[in-house]
Amino acid sequence: MSVMVARKKVVRKWEKLPGRNTFCCDGRIMMARQKGIFYLTLFLILGTCALFFAFECRYLAVQLSPAIPVFAAVLFLFAMATLLRTSFSDPGVIPRALPDEAAFIEMEIEATNGTVPQGQRPPPRIKNFQINNQIVKLKYCYTCKIFRPPRASHCSICDNCVERFDHHCPWVGNCVGKRNYRYFYLFILSLSLLTIYIFTFNIVYVALKSLKIGFLNTLKETPGTYPSMSLTVLTVLEVLICFFTLWSVVGLTGFHTFLVALNQTTNEDIKGSWTGKNRVQNPYSHGNIVKNCCEVLCGPLPPSVLDRRGILQQEESTAQEGSCPRGPGTQEPPATQGPGQAQEGPSALSPQVPAPSVGDTEMPEEKQRTPGELPVPSPDAGRAQH
Repeated sequence: MSVMVARKKVVRKWEKLPGRNTFCCDGRIMMARQKGIFYLTLFLILGTCALFFAFECRYLAVQLSPAIPVFAAVLFLFAMATLLRTSFSDPGVIPRALPDEAAFIEMEIEATNGTVPQGQRPPPRIKNFQINNQIVKLKYCYTCKIFRPPRASHCSICDNCVERFDHHCPWVGNCVGKRNYRYFYLFILSLSLLTIYIFTFNIVYVALKSLKIGFLNTLKETPGTYPSMSLTVLTVLEVLICFFTLWSVVGLTGFHTFLVALNQTTNEDIKGSWTGKNRVQNPYSHGNIVKNCCEVLCGPLPPSVLDRRGILQQEESTAQEGSCPRGPGTQEPPATQGPGQAQEGPSALSPQVPAPSVGDTEMPEEKQRTPGELPVPSPDAGRAQH
């Protein structure tokens, strides 16, 4: 006997989220799909710091101060923590509209714009919103089927609308938005300080060694663990990496410091939203550098609206073959009888009520009986039973 068993399979919401993102650790980590440059960032930071701590720090701690490797370690840990926080967090993705919500928005748009004649271009889907006595336009996203909030934009790489969208950074492997911008800024700031720190003390290390044994002898010096490679060659390699990193990271830090002071995003600066031909004043700026910095870097961090680890339950029914135990009052189902067979057992002696459509006058060959009278088995039925 087959028994249907219903099993519930737990499905998290992150497994059904649209967009081009990857999730790890059961939805706790959220990144973009293109993570190759992010791994390069990790390699450069870890490799440069490993060489610095393995060779130069030991010499500088003895010759100058033991605080040199301690301060370098603090900068390194802070830079790595902010990098991972930026890369693994939700930047502020806005959920897409559900089918019912999208249909309702479409009805509102049709009611507002009216019927557009065939062949004519429909008007742009824009809503006007007032912020600090300044009119801001809310644009409609045809992918997410929503009117984007102020300062939000759709990322073409992650295929999501991000609140207070700044830019998509391949070096951190994620979008930079409202929920991780402060960590991104702290990362590039700490990385700039770490790069300057390592670059400076690498030069100090070469200078101190040259004063003691001469520059040529310093170039020929080899550590015991690496007899085939000069120790100064590794130092020069670190100097080159730091030198080329300085131009990009320090410059990027200065640019974002300027944006934070104005309470402006990279997307708004590129589009010229507040500095273009219109000369529209930035409605989000407080007119004070300290207030702008406090709002961007120290303001309350909104929670994620995705609910990535929420549960969606799906039922799956499976059939199992097996015998089902019967109780003491359970009877076997009656077998299908042929035209010449009679029923056996107590069920044949149970009173039968004639069908409404068949009257007593429609039984010419049988003896007519009153309701409740037991049927008398015929001799042919007895022979068929034997």
